[in-house]
Amino acid sequence: MVGTRILVAVSLVATAAVPLLSQQSTAAKPRARDLGVPFDGTPGPLNAITDVPGIEVGQVTLISGSGKLVVGQGPVRTGVTAILPRGRTNGDPVSAGWFTLNGNGEMTGTTWIEESGFLRGPVMITNTHSVGVVRDAVISWLVRKGYDFDTFDWSLPIVAETWDASLNDINGFHVRPEHVYTALDSARGGPVAEGNVGGGTGMICHQFKGGIGTASRQFTIEDKGYTLGVLVQCNYGLRRQLRIAGVPVGTAIADQMPCYNTTNPLPGAERYPRCGAAGSPPGMEPEELGSIIVVVATDAPLLPSQLKRVAKRVILGIARMGGIGGDSSGDIFVAFSTANPGAAVKNGHPSMTYVPNEEINPVFEATAQATEEAITNALVAAETMTGVNDLRVTALPHDRLRQVLQQYGRLAR
Repeated sequence: MVGTRILVAVSLVATAAVPLLSQQSTAAKPRARDLGVPFDGTPGPLNAITDVPGIEVGQVTLISGSGKLVVGQGPVRTGVTAILPRGRTNGDPVSAGWFTLNGNGEMTGTTWIEESGFLRGPVMITNTHSVGVVRDAVISWLVRKGYDFDTFDWSLPIVAETWDASLNDINGFHVRPEHVYTALDSARGGPVAEGNVGGGTGMICHQFKGGIGTASRQFTIEDKGYTLGVLVQCNYGLRRQLRIAGVPVGTAIADQMPCYNTTNPLPGAERYPRCGAAGSPPGMEPEELGSIIVVVATDAPLLPSQLKRVAKRVILGIARMGGIGGDSSGDIFVAFSTANPGAAVKNGHPSMTYVPNEEINPVFEATAQATEEAITNALVAAETMTGVNDLRVTALPHDRLRQVLQQYGRLAR
């Protein structure tokens, strides 16, 4: 095994607490709109969750090794993503709500969101078996920073996960506390790296390579302008279910399925064909085993009960892509508002402004639109990856996507 490559994905050069061997750049990568995928709604300047003022994102990507799985050594294809609602230096809680479409997954700290209506600290996303170490590292980071501990001497961090064991040595526990610290300390505003980065490094979406994606929308309510941003960790869905801009892309691009890029007999070979073989193993229909985590942020003033309603509307964006919330899927969403600073004080009688329920539809529409585009951006940004036991997962081919969209009259340019 070679040493793990550690990539810190930020918009500015960061001083890392672990060796920084490569800087993830978003400048050269096309996004879905660049390929002519049509979307409804008006995006913000970056078309990212960081269009919401104050939000910062940091990511650490861990990649090392190849070939046969050796637990504890690799191959490693994983990482961690951090979303800080008010940035690294502001621990003021935000109003929040959460919802789960299907619960075969984990998002810690959600019972306190449900009870209190507030989210304290960052939202973290990683792989399934690294939730514990990430949670503990976040608490340690918060203690060292002194966030909230002048009035609250406890913390229940939000840490979510999806399963990356098809490509990653998930039982090797390669995400360490120092990686969490780096993701948090390197978080910045600006462009957000997408695809094979952070918690999304080893993820598979609609049987293409998946990962991290983001998008945003601008809208007005009563002549006031607001922004809503979405970040997804996309790891769900079958190929035949995939629709992009309403087009059945998954059935049109039915080849290039996950496959073993080796002639050696390796564990798990019954789940996937050999690369170059036609179709899946005889009589086998893959199950919908994946998951998706979605984080929704807005500067529109909303109550916790309204944010729960917003989190529910994530489903509509996933459905546009063909997601069904399968029985083994973990589809968990959290939404928060950065409006009403200082509302979570310990004493006194703070006041909050909020959008009336009768005026909330633009928020719902923006949520569905941005979720759809964030998932598509994750698919477009992801690159072909070979991981555990030489399993190869192919990226969505950009040229063929454009051809299919053009065939159905949906290519924007």
